[in-house]
This record gives sequence, structure tokens and C-alpha cells, in this order.
Amino acid sequence: MFRLEHTDCLWAFGAVPLMILIFIILQYNKKRLLARLGDYPLVKAMLPDVSLAKRIVKFSLFTLAFSFLVMGICNLQTGSKMQEVKREGGDIMICLDVSNSMLAEDLSPNRLERAKQAIEKFVEKLEGDRIGMIVFAGEAYVQLPITTDYTAAKLFLHGINPNMIPTQGTAVGAALEKAMESFGQDIGKNKAIVVITDGENHEDDAIKIAEDAAKQGVSIHTIGIGSPDGSPIPHYQNGVKAGYKKDKDGNTVVTKLNEKLLEDIAAAGNGVYIRANNNDVGLNAILDQLKELDKKQFESKMYTDYEDQFQWFVGAALLLLVIELLFSERISTVWKKLNVFKQ
Repeated sequence: MFRLEHTDCLWAFGAVPLMILIFIILQYNKKRLLARLGDYPLVKAMLPDVSLAKRIVKFSLFTLAFSFLVMGICNLQTGSKMQEVKREGGDIMICLDVSNSMLAEDLSPNRLERAKQAIEKFVEKLEGDRIGMIVFAGEAYVQLPITTDYTAAKLFLHGINPNMIPTQGTAVGAALEKAMESFGQDIGKNKAIVVITDGENHEDDAIKIAEDAAKQGVSIHTIGIGSPDGSPIPHYQNGVKAGYKKDKDGNTVVTKLNEKLLEDIAAAGNGVYIRANNNDVGLNAILDQLKELDKKQFESKMYTDYEDQFQWFVGAALLLLVIELLFSERISTVWKKLNVFKQ
């Protein structure tokens, strides 16, 4: 198992093409300056000890040393062994609404982004619990299978956007069914579903599905994102807001929070309903409820004891730099005997 400790330093590799470009420009300028002194082949013959090949080799050594140094700073790490770790916790599936109505800006910066920010903080507070994510609009899909890898959970979370589901709507029931399927056959009181939505455009019998889930010991909590008074839905073109969505009659579409539906789903699922606001989406209160889950012991295999490998790259970089410093651009007797091309 390999990983880089400081991936943000990889941008430094962008300097390599720039260095190559500068080197080419400098060689071209040198050739042009020599040509100004007279006939270029004649001028070049007057400089028998100057070697373009050696200059290229010297530059290549420096560039390679720089690349190894960047890899050393990024610090490649290897997992020295696989260890089976026993964990104890509950299973939590988060169902996140990604319909266009979640772009409404009655929460800052909008409903969806505010929910994503809260979920990320929620994941950081988990200890031993497994988490999965369902995204839904008119249909529901598994965005993240249930896992203990919180880093992966945050990575998958960042990729969520309304364009990932073409069918519009708010199929809460389909999301609940998909979440139940993700739990597999092992249903019990150590599992919970958290639905984050504005509840608009309800298209299925989510209350009946919540009741069935509760009978199997799965609690369902709901968080209402938005305001009951409603808010217009921004319309974007090429990433820039170009106004607000309108219906076929030219009226601005206003999306409202359907609190009654979400309260009924939470009641049917033996959970709680919370309305989000800019200060608190409500996941902290939900987390307090989830701490009451019956914890289940499960096993998770992971790589542990990562070992740093930066010293090999730094050592190689220093060695190449020493060789580059000792390497002369002038043609030596040995170089001439090797019959290497010259400038």
C-alpha cells in the first residue's frame, strides 16, 4: 500500500516543463548570438571545447535531482503490514437530496453546499461507526458504500452535485429503499438512516417505507433544508448565475420546505426531525441520537504502520546535484575519445 503524505506539494512538478522551456530558449539565444559574430559553422569550429551534449546532460541531471527532491518533500509512504482491527459502532446511511431545488440560497451558500459542509464535520466526529451515502433526486443511487474509511467519505462527498442525477424530483422513498438495501441482510438496532432534503415534489410512499424500516429496527431521522416561505432556484450558464428558473408561464419557480412530510417520515421511522439553519444544520443533534444505537463489533482490515520513504528520494537528489556540480560543460580528453557529438 502506497500513499503520499503531502499531496499538495505535487504542484511543484509543474516547474519541470517551465525549466525545460527556459533551457531551450537559452540555447536558442546562445546560437543566435554566435551567429551574429560571423558564419555559424566557422564560429562553432573556433569553440571546439564547448559541448551541447554535455550541457544537455548537466541540465538533465539538475532536472532529475529537482524531481527527486519534490518526491522527497511529498514523502512517499508504504504500509509495512496488514493488520486486522476490531471496531465497534453503528451503521449510518446518509441520504442527500441533490435535486435542483437544493440550489436555492435561503441557506448560505445554498442548501446543497451547506448540507455538504455539515456532513463533512459530522464525519469528522464519528468514532468507529460505519458510514455510507445515497444521493437522490427523481431516482436514488449509492454514492458511497458503507465504510469506515472517513477520508474516502469526505472525498466522495466533494464530488456530489445536482448534475449527477438527470431525473428531477425528490424520491425520498427510493432513497430509503436504497439505504436499506445497502445494509444488506444484517438488519438490527445498530443502524440508522439520516435524510437531508427540502422534501419538495414527493413522488413515492416514503412514510410506508419508513414504517417498514422501523419494524426492522432501523431508525430514520430527517433534516429539513430550506425555509417554509420558499426561495427561487438559481439558473446557471457556464458556471455563472444567469437568473432564476421559471415555469412555462414565465413565473419564477419558488421552492418551499415541506416540513409536514419530513416530520411524518421521522415519526414513522422512530426518529427525530430537525429544521436546518445557517448556524446549525442539525447533524450534531442527530449525532446525539445516534450515540444511543446498539453498537456492534465488526472487523475491518487496513494498512497500518506506514513507513516514510522520503530519505531515498532526498538522497538520490543530493547525489545527482553533486554529480551535476562536478560535471563540466567543456569537452574533456575522455569525452573526445568517446566521439560524442559537440556543438
